[in-house]
Amino acid sequence: MTRRATPKLGAYAGLAALGLIASLVLGLPELAVLAAPFAVVAAAGLALVETPAPFVELELERNRAIELDELQLLVRIRSAVGVEQLDVFVRLPDELTVVDGRNPVAVRLEPKEERELEYTLRCDRWGSYLVGEVGLTAHDRFRVLRYDAQLDLRTPFKVYPRPEEIRDLLRPWETQVFAGNQVAREKGEGIEFADLRPFVPGDRVRRVNWRASARRGELWVNELHAERNADVILFLDSFTEARREDESTLDRTVRGAAALVEHYLEHKDRVGLVSFGGVLNWLIPSTGLVQLYRIVDSLLDTEIVLNYAWKDLDIIPRRTLPPKALIIALTPLLDERAAGALLDLRARGFDLAIVEISPIPFVRAGRREHERLAYRIWQLKREALRGRYERAGIPVATWDDERPLVVALEEVRTFRRQARRVRV
Repeated sequence: MTRRATPKLGAYAGLAALGLIASLVLGLPELAVLAAPFAVVAAAGLALVETPAPFVELELERNRAIELDELQLLVRIRSAVGVEQLDVFVRLPDELTVVDGRNPVAVRLEPKEERELEYTLRCDRWGSYLVGEVGLTAHDRFRVLRYDAQLDLRTPFKVYPRPEEIRDLLRPWETQVFAGNQVAREKGEGIEFADLRPFVPGDRVRRVNWRASARRGELWVNELHAERNADVILFLDSFTEARREDESTLDRTVRGAAALVEHYLEHKDRVGLVSFGGVLNWLIPSTGLVQLYRIVDSLLDTEIVLNYAWKDLDIIPRRTLPPKALIIALTPLLDERAAGALLDLRARGFDLAIVEISPIPFVRAGRREHERLAYRIWQLKREALRGRYERAGIPVATWDDERPLVVALEEVRTFRRQARRVRV
């Protein structure tokens, strides 16, 4: 794809024009004599110049990558006429860094010559980007004219979050009716042992526990836990974030959500998404590889949008939060609207767990005494909020620089096991 170049006068033509104008204004013919050599060079350049029309192709190694991946970008340039100097600049998003290759770069093209420019790009941050805007500046031999062109060769490019380590998933209190990998509380067809009971007509022989039957002198059969799937909703708080130069709480939220989505879908569960913030975004629970790409693509579009309107759960479509669903909230607990919505979810009877994306590593206490005091009061308020959640029966685990996500999930499982004992 090419664009028409816009010619601009070079230095020689500009000096010649300036000398002629000055001679006319000041009435000094000597200035015209001084400008004559520049005019000769400009005239020669205009007589010999050929308008360049370079043809540019751009090729990305692939259109998807993961954070910190490196990939190749190839730019092919050819021109029907010779170009003495062609300056090539590929405009890239700030999140993509050139680690190998010169950008911008100046090349010389012979007539009908093809040149290939290779770049190695590093994906520094997840997101959806358009890559391929190329700026060209061509100069003729005498530097009389300059030709500028902007080529729009942009192609969609997606960078997925780097995966976080997850070992065991959170199990919901209640499962759904479809087959899956979650061990249900209900008894039925499965492989997990639940209990023993006396044999009744209609029981299958293969379920007879012969050891127990021999010990008791009558037939006893095994009861098993059914294996069902679960509905899991990821609740992302996108009202606000805490940020430092290279990372933010939103980055960790997206990485954690992407890892949870992948693992739950591998276990045949239905997974949905609610991004609750300045802009509301949701996906109805579903399963399969298509759902994985839908959710991950939606995560790439997650961003913080400033909004002062008060929002509650009533704006979320009902089908997005099905009954018996396990809701995992990823939140920095910085906005009162998100904090209130989570308590409302629990009050409505949803199975809720909170993974706090701690903003403390992103905030520094000031040097002055009143700044340190304000920082301490802020920390105490956060502890009080976590205590309020725990009193409501909501497990809260903190994910920060010192503890990986797998440790935070284990804290949630521990809280839920203890809560289950209390219920029993």
